[in-house]
Amino acid sequence: MSLATSAGAGNSPERLHSPRVLGTTTADRLKEAAIIEFAERGFHATTTRDIAARAGLSPAGVYVHFPSKEDLLYAITLTGHEAALEMLQEAAADSPTPTDALRATVGNFARWHAEWFRDARVVQYEFPHLSHDHREHILDLRKQINAVVADILEAGRVAGDFDIEDVPATTLAVLSMAVDVCRWYDSEIRRSPESIGSSYGELAVRLVSRR
Repeated sequence: MSLATSAGAGNSPERLHSPRVLGTTTADRLKEAAIIEFAERGFHATTTRDIAARAGLSPAGVYVHFPSKEDLLYAITLTGHEAALEMLQEAAADSPTPTDALRATVGNFARWHAEWFRDARVVQYEFPHLSHDHREHILDLRKQINAVVADILEAGRVAGDFDIEDVPATTLAVLSMAVDVCRWYDSEIRRSPESIGSSYGELAVRLVSRR
C-alpha cells in the first residue's frame, strides 16, 4: 500500500465520487429512475414499465439503451462499485499513516453511503440478482474494495499502531458498519453525511488502535 504525504486529503468533500452523472442523457435518466424504483421496490418487484414511467419514456424506450432490466441493474451497480473503489484508493494514497488512511477510507465510505443512500441500497443489496458473469465482475470489484482496507489494517498492525488478530474479520467489520448506513439513512435524518463520515472514521480508528 502506498501512503502519500497529504494528510486528511481523503476527507475533503471534493474527493467523494458521485456514483453516476446526473441527468445528462436519456440513459442517465433511466438509471436515475431505476435507482429510485429498485431502492423502493427491489429488483424483482420493479418492472421496466415502472422505470420508463418515472423517466418519462415509453417501455420500449428502455430497451433502446439497455437490452434488459438486468443490464440496467448491472450498469448502476458497476458504476457505483467503481466510484467507491476509486474513492477509497485515493483516500488511502493521500494519507501519511495507516491511522490516517483508516480514518479517511472508512469515514469517506460511510459518508458516501449516506450521501448517495438510494444508489448505495441498490449497489449493495440488489447485485445478487445479476447474471453470473455480471455478478462475478462485481464480486471482483468488492474484493478490491476489501483489499484497500485490509492493506491499511495490515500496515497498521505491522507498524504496531493497530491491535488486530484477524485482519480479514476486522476488514469485514469496519466496512460492514459503513455499508449499513445506507439501510437506515434518509433525507429526513438530521445528521449530515459529513458528520456521519467523521464519526465512523473515528470509530474505526478506536476499534483497532493499540490501547
